[in-house]
Amino acid sequence: MSPPTIAVFSPTPLLTVTIEARSDGGPELHVHAGGQGFWVARMIARLGEPVALCAPFGDDAGKLLRTLVRDEGVQVVGIAVAGTNGSYVHDRRGGERDEICRVEGTRLTRHEDDDLYSATFAAAMSARLLALAGQFPTPVVPASVYRRLASDLRENGRRVIADLSGDELTEALAGGIEFLCFSHEELVRQGFAASDRQEDLVTGVKALQERGARQVILHRGAQPSIVLLDGRLLEVVSPRVTPLDHRGGGDTFFATLAVGLARETDPVETIRHAAAAGTLNVTRRGLGTGRAEDVAALSRHVQVRPLDGG
Repeated sequence: MSPPTIAVFSPTPLLTVTIEARSDGGPELHVHAGGQGFWVARMIARLGEPVALCAPFGDDAGKLLRTLVRDEGVQVVGIAVAGTNGSYVHDRRGGERDEICRVEGTRLTRHEDDDLYSATFAAAMSARLLALAGQFPTPVVPASVYRRLASDLRENGRRVIADLSGDELTEALAGGIEFLCFSHEELVRQGFAASDRQEDLVTGVKALQERGARQVILHRGAQPSIVLLDGRLLEVVSPRVTPLDHRGGGDTFFATLAVGLARETDPVETIRHAAAAGTLNVTRRGLGTGRAEDVAALSRHVQVRPLDGG
């Protein structure tokens, strides 16, 4: 297996169990790795880029997770912890996700925090960039770890990108981010924008740049995304689709963005591919999935153009 060109920081990988309906009406059980960081890493691997997941693993859930992650072609940079990883059980037989059970991951000890930082920093220094993923359902490491990773890697000439919110975003911005993916709902919720009107969103995007994000991509659901790229304000218009599962589009966009940056593809072309991947993912069952050839084909139908009024 080739050395990873992308490292993904994932403090809260999840063990997921989903109950689906078979064609004959009976139940069907699916057991997978999950969590934002893993879904991002899986899509990176499916696009053909070597990737490492930097994460803690503990107890029975952690043992199973290591195997499930590797089975998806993702390399594991893991630390052993005394606690357990988070997990959930969802019932989708009715078409919607009905959460039956959720187990929160155990907060890492001080020494485990140090081990995870060291493992991630070393992996990212050997890669071309680090992708920072958030913590769900509850934090297991201090948010300050995000600032340290962003700052230390940037000081050593490595690129850092992020898809974060809350305290983790605040800390990562303080460390400095090359690319930030963010949603317009969070932009308003966290006080960066006064409303979801375009002019207010643009003001919020510029505020994020002033706080430490060099380039910003703002997702707006079915509406065109807003991009601040090299001082230009752009909008990204993707083909309209009927979502099968609205979750995961942002993570798939983020993963494809990471691949383009690692390959040093033209930034606009990278964003076009990322938008195509995110659009296709919401039409599929399974987060962080898709085929590279489909992404390439659909990217030809994604428009990246100057933002009117920007």
